[in-house]
Amino acid sequence: MAVLGVDGKKRCFGISELYAEYHDNEWGIAVHNDQRLFEMLILEGAQAGLSWETILKRREGYRKAFYCFDPAKVALMSDSELEALRQNPEIIRNRLKIYAARQNAQAFLKIQKEFGSFDCYVWGFVNKSPIVNHWRGLKEIPATTAESDALAKDLKKRGMTFVGSTIIYAFMQAVGLVNDHITECWCYGR
Repeated sequence: MAVLGVDGKKRCFGISELYAEYHDNEWGIAVHNDQRLFEMLILEGAQAGLSWETILKRREGYRKAFYCFDPAKVALMSDSELEALRQNPEIIRNRLKIYAARQNAQAFLKIQKEFGSFDCYVWGFVNKSPIVNHWRGLKEIPATTAESDALAKDLKKRGMTFVGSTIIYAFMQAVGLVNDHITECWCYGR
């Protein structure tokens, strides 16, 4: 069932203004920019065990901490830079998640080199076209799919961490590889 926003629009989620803005302008919209794909991969990994709103509130802090998600710069971050981020209240200060950003950036760059872009690589898991679902309510939406299982497995094989199938399915939704807007949502079918 959709939620009704203060603006009268039915949404999959998004009671708060921050959530509604994200829902309306990002979630489920196809992304083909490698830096943006890297950003969402890192943010989804940081979200593990937390609410997405917690991450959205810290997004600008993450952008400052991780060089606007430039994977080449993040890949070169020193241990001392990463350790300093553990004191930064503008991000989630989990050591494993912070160090995962560098490790994932290094793997990301290798994927770019092999496939020409991360975009080419990741969109290959959905045959280069978004999977459009027709869910009637959020409870119908799965936590994982065969596609998220395959992508998560391949990312892990390539050296990434915080890329389990549930995290990767959320990533796929966030960057429009999957469009899971429910049928009552004003964004459904746009």
